[in-house]
Amino acid sequence: MQKMLTIISNVLRGSASRNGTRVVVSARTYADFTPQATFDIKKCDLHRLEEGPPQQAVLTREEGLQYYRTMQTMRRMELKADQLYKQKIIRGFCHLYDGQSLTDSSQEACAVGIEAGINLTDHLITAYRAHGYTLTRGGTVREILAELTGRRGGIAKGKGGSMHMYTKNFYGGNGIVGAQVPLGAGVALACKYQEKNELCVCLYGDGAANQGQIFETYNMASLWKLPCIFICENNKYGMGTSVERAAASTDYYKRGDFIPGLRVDGMDVLCVREATKFAAEHCRSGKGPILMELQTYRYHGHSMSDPGISYRTREEIQEVRSKSDPISMLKDRMLNNNMASVEELKEIDVEVRKEIEDAAQFATTDPEPPLDDLCNHLFYNDPPIEVRGTNPWTKLKSVS
Repeated sequence: MQKMLTIISNVLRGSASRNGTRVVVSARTYADFTPQATFDIKKCDLHRLEEGPPQQAVLTREEGLQYYRTMQTMRRMELKADQLYKQKIIRGFCHLYDGQSLTDSSQEACAVGIEAGINLTDHLITAYRAHGYTLTRGGTVREILAELTGRRGGIAKGKGGSMHMYTKNFYGGNGIVGAQVPLGAGVALACKYQEKNELCVCLYGDGAANQGQIFETYNMASLWKLPCIFICENNKYGMGTSVERAAASTDYYKRGDFIPGLRVDGMDVLCVREATKFAAEHCRSGKGPILMELQTYRYHGHSMSDPGISYRTREEIQEVRSKSDPISMLKDRMLNNNMASVEELKEIDVEVRKEIEDAAQFATTDPEPPLDDLCNHLFYNDPPIEVRGTNPWTKLKSVS
């Protein structure tokens, strides 16, 4: 580790001659920074649990910088998607995981915190607001933006769009409200059957939480003690309806009844991380499923066609934004505890912006998939088959 930090430090020193800001960065070595710090985090509300996650979290400098970079990348990527949509380069549905202006923040702490609490060999499935999870599960900004513009280099080869993105151990991106929950339980059943000590994180929103199929899934998962973490991202509004108007009980973490539950501060990446670690250990120990409610907020509308202010006031949005920005919270923690410098974080911001611009350039110039690819990839590892076209006389070919 020390050797790696020395190499990184030397790289930063080599960039010092380019401008005054970077001279300041290179003037401080990594030995000047606090390598790790312990932070108090909000206590989780518990259901059918005697003990919950710890109320303190240890953050290393390397972890903090990585979380900061990932959340900034997520936010800037969604901002670029917003711009491309308004330019009519992205068409169709587009559900952003982040806000629609430079000052907006939203649900980045959920995705980054969850990923920090599980392993890449674990599995994850979510609803149609999937861009952020595609990134944390291993997708690249280039692949995600190219998918949004329907290009050949997209993560689903330009065929999936905003709601249907996939990577290894990530099953989308699902367009039908709540339908991913029973699918996630099926993945968890496979984890148990194959005895790999893996689990499935199954995400849904407060709007989907009222779906009957979710309660059916709770029952089966509990009966079979499936290693499944059910996570409700409660961002206060299902489309244009507040949770108070849609649900007789808004204690979503208690909805499993016989399944233990946690209510977590979803705007704090460390709180989400520690709760996810706790939940993962619960599942891996053979205790069955657990339910988490992440209290978060979306500052933008439900989708690009929703301005987001017809059912709530601008003052409400501004109040939450000013007090609960997850990136600002992490940034303040690191700066106040000498774990990073302002200049260093600005440097990350510059690198992220460049990555986003390069990806956008690719997403607008990469060719669209040819018509011959229309029916490909229907099945995995099968010989080529014929597929009926729009009439019985039109035959198309499908290649795995």
